[in-house]
Amino acid sequence: MNKPYDLIIFDWDGTLVDSQAQIISCMDNAFAKLGLAYPGTAAIRHIIGLSLEAAACRLLPQADRSTIKALVDTYRDLAMANRNHATQLFDGVKSGLRSLRQQGFYLAVATGKARRGLDAALSTTELADKFDITRCADETCSKPDPMMLDEILTDLDMGPERAIMVGDTSYDIEMANNIGMDSIAVTYGMHDEIHLRPVRPKYLINNFSEILSLISENTDV
Repeated sequence: MNKPYDLIIFDWDGTLVDSQAQIISCMDNAFAKLGLAYPGTAAIRHIIGLSLEAAACRLLPQADRSTIKALVDTYRDLAMANRNHATQLFDGVKSGLRSLRQQGFYLAVATGKARRGLDAALSTTELADKFDITRCADETCSKPDPMMLDEILTDLDMGPERAIMVGDTSYDIEMANNIGMDSIAVTYGMHDEIHLRPVRPKYLINNFSEILSLISENTDV
């Protein structure tokens, strides 16, 4: 079997886990708790995928550092208190990851979540043993900077041509583009097809199970 890729790297929120409603609710409550003007659901939806600090800066471009920190800390507290509501896997994820592991692929996560949040989510979803390596935004640079991908590749001693990034936001695809890596954009997450096509993913799919058929179609036996 000749696999076109050895490593498949997944975003977390919006790609593996249906967490959009929980993220928006926590951010809504954080703004309300701090008495800040709410930027609107569309604005919050668009920044999902960035590190929390980068997202807060985009939502509050005129705010000082203390206000940004207050929003970040408040959101984190609310998200951790409600973390069990943000671990609903999309259909086919658990069986799909198991199948990919059985086929011999390395699997990784590159996420805008903080380490504490990802570790809690991995434990709740019982997916920790499915991944060879994970990187979080508080350990490296925020997407679309490719540093987290570079670190994953370095740890696995692999070039970007042997890996593919799977994500639901333009930031995921731009991050892959910035390191010369192929990508799969999923339309069922945070960003819709209108936002995903302009950043030029190699593939565009509408449900998680299509990843398996895509890999199979591009595998020479």
